[in-house]
Amino acid sequence: MTIAGEIIIAAGVIFILFGVAGLVRFKNFYARILVTAKIDTVGMMTIIIGMAVKHGLSFFSLKVLLLMAALLIVNPLASHMIARAAWSSGYKTDAQTGKVKDENKDYL
Repeated sequence: MTIAGEIIIAAGVIFILFGVAGLVRFKNFYARILVTAKIDTVGMMTIIIGMAVKHGLSFFSLKVLLLMAALLIVNPLASHMIARAAWSSGYKTDAQTGKVKDENKDYL
């Protein structure tokens, strides 16, 4: 079980590395927050599942799986709230250049 758990954990780390590469590639704020949400949710879920498999059926595995359930609910909600707050405050980007249009520059 420990080898299978370590393989699953390694897969989670690879998911996170691919997500970081996507985070560097995208220039738009909203595309970056989408990638960040995927890194958090998929990468951490895979690592947590690997930890549960590695330790077998135990009280630790139950706690880790409950933590995964909480992360599965909280991470997408937090990412959505951050993106919605940015949109509501007027943080818009230009689709062609990826540069920020600062509509509130008079207030700064």
